[in-house]
Parts: sequence; C-alpha cells; structure tokens
Amino acid sequence: MTEPTFVIVGASLAGAKAAETLREEGFTGRIVLLGDDHHRPYERPPLSKDLLLGKAEAGVPYVHEAGWYAEHDVDLRVGTRVIHVDRERKTVRTAAGEEIGYHRLLLATGSRPRDLPVPGAELGNVLTLRTLDDSDRLAEILTDGARLTIVGSGWIGLEIAAAARGRGVAVTVVTPESAPLQHVLGDELAAVFGSLHRTHGVDFRYRTHVAELRGDGDVAQVVLDDGTVLDTDYVLIAVGAAPNVELAEQAGLAVDGGVLVDAHHRTSDADIFAAGDIANIDHPLLGHRVRVEHWANALQSGPAAARAMLDRGTPWDHLPYFFTDQYELGMEYAGWVPPGGQSELVVRGSLDALEAVVFWTVEGRVAAGMNINVWEVTDQIQDLVRAGLAGQRIDLARLADAAVELPELLK
Repeated sequence: MTEPTFVIVGASLAGAKAAETLREEGFTGRIVLLGDDHHRPYERPPLSKDLLLGKAEAGVPYVHEAGWYAEHDVDLRVGTRVIHVDRERKTVRTAAGEEIGYHRLLLATGSRPRDLPVPGAELGNVLTLRTLDDSDRLAEILTDGARLTIVGSGWIGLEIAAAARGRGVAVTVVTPESAPLQHVLGDELAAVFGSLHRTHGVDFRYRTHVAELRGDGDVAQVVLDDGTVLDTDYVLIAVGAAPNVELAEQAGLAVDGGVLVDAHHRTSDADIFAAGDIANIDHPLLGHRVRVEHWANALQSGPAAARAMLDRGTPWDHLPYFFTDQYELGMEYAGWVPPGGQSELVVRGSLDALEAVVFWTVEGRVAAGMNINVWEVTDQIQDLVRAGLAGQRIDLARLADAAVELPELLK
C-alpha cells in the first residue's frame, strides 16, 4: 500500500513546525513543504528587532539547520508558489505547472503587508517589512542621517521606528490615530508608547493620512491630507497585514476574515487544514472566532494542525500571546478582550517608570494582561485569564496591589 502524502503549502514557521511534528509523531509518509520565499523557513520577530538593529549576535533566525529537511525526509521546495488546489483530484498545482497529489493538505500561507492606495506608492524606496530580504534591505539603508517616514503606528511600525532611531535615523510616524496603538491598547497605554517614542526623538503626525507620495524615480516627499509636505529619503508602509486566503478561496473553502477552521484547525474540507496567520479558529476556550497573526500562534498552531492531520489532535486552548521590544521597554501580552466589550484597566506598578503589570478586566474577570519590564509572570497572567474565562471574579483592589502575589488572587 502506498504511504500517504501530506502537502504543506507555506514554508513558514507554522509550516516548518508542522513538518517537524509530523515526524516526531511517527508519520513515515511523504511530506512536501512548499514555499514561495527563496529562503528556507525562518522566524519573523527578529526581522524588526535584532536583525534590523544589526546586533552582532543576531544570526538569521532559521527554524531548522539547512540539513534538517533532508535528514528527516522532508521534501522542502523554496521559491515554489502554489496557484491551484483541486479538491476532487486532491492535487495542488505550482506556478511552474507541476501537480502534486496529497492525502491531506495544510495551508500555512501567512499574510502580507497591506498596500497604501495613494499616488506615488510605486516609487522607489517605498518599502514594507515582511520577508528576510525586506529586513536586509532596511538594515542596509537605515544609516545615520537618513530620513524615514513610517505610515502606520502599529506594532511593526513602532518596532522599526525604535530600531531606526537606534541607528541614528530621523523618524516621522504618520497615523490617523491620536496616539500609537490606540485602537489596540486604549488611551492610557497608547500614551505610554507615544511618550516613549517622543523621548527617543520620533516625530508623530497624529490624526493625518497620506494623500500622495512624490519623487522622481525614488520617493522624496510625503504629502499629508492637511497639505503638509514632509521631505524624506524612505517611506515604510506599516498599515497592517492581510491574510493570504486566495488559495483557500480558489479551492472553495469557507473564508471569512481568514480561513474558517474548527478547534482542530480543520477547514470546511475534512482533509484540508489551516494554521498560522490565515486560520480563523473557532476557539473553544474564548467562545469566539479568533485570528491571530503573532509569532506564538504560528509556533503552536502548526504542530496542533499536524497532530490533527494524524487524527491525534486536541481542541485548541492556547491564549493569544505576543511580545515587543522597543528601546528600554520590553513587553508581553496574553489574553483576549471581547470586541466591543467594556473593559476596565487595572495597573499594578508604575507606567511612568515603565515597570508595571496591566490587566484588562470585564465585570471583575481578568480578560488579558500585559507585563511591562516585569518578568517571569506570563504564566501567572495566563492563569488569571483562564480563571476569568471560567467565571472567576477577582478583587480589583488586590489585583492592583503589587504586594499581593498574583497566585494568591486565585485562592
């Protein structure tokens, strides 16, 4: 009997960890890992952090050593774009015209930076950050004295702003918000990040949009909707990411804000799974569909989908988690605040001193927590979030009291 073939589309962190897990779980069939990047799978957080800062100890963050794929009989094909899935014949077709049959298929196609739909967006030196090559290009051009305009004040934009200031680059951030990360963190936390970046010399242009980019070949000016003209050498577009769901849509899978998957990462086709940025999962713990674009989700969902492909999966119970490093601020966030819900912010420690743990609570239950330069508490924060999801209410005065150990709140 022919051994089964599992095809993974997306040589990403999620895809590579899925291949690794299949072998760890004893799968002896054929594994084909296809990616349109020309590099073998790598992790993305260092692209906007250590690699961009040019830290000597920062090597390329590959998921596996170069020989790992051959040693584990994983057919890795980089620079290979899949353009078609035939669910009836159970094949995928590459842009080169090759057809590969599958018994089960995992989609881990990730996301891409959103475009800025303004005149001049096609000019040279208008950049985005998604790939290793993008990071190398930014590291090359962000030199002392250069001028960089960043469009967008989300996590990627702010991390690049911090790295650029560390390299002596003049940075201007253009954002429609009144403070960076305002729609994500709310006014009080947004003010912390705004103050941090202003202290390090970032020029914010709040409540503005880019109307036009000007230049002769390369961008030279950014025109704002209030008529302001900013001279610049480079523009970085950081206005969010869009999930790469086109292949799933072509295959006729259920898609809505991502590829719809159940708690086992199975799509509307029983033999097709999705993981990483594109997976909009029916989260049994949160009781809501959630799509998460951060590193931890890719790291954990690839293996979870792999086990489900082997019919050994368990319902997904990981809490959303992400982290950032900007200047002297290091932060981790865990949990999830229901959209549109009214939450109350509880702070223990000092935001002014950049040393605090912040909680978002809903009706006395902890929904999410963020530790800012306070370490070794992520597990405790997640315990509080899980208790909140189970219905446990916390005394908010004790929650704010740094003298009360976090585990004591659950007793």
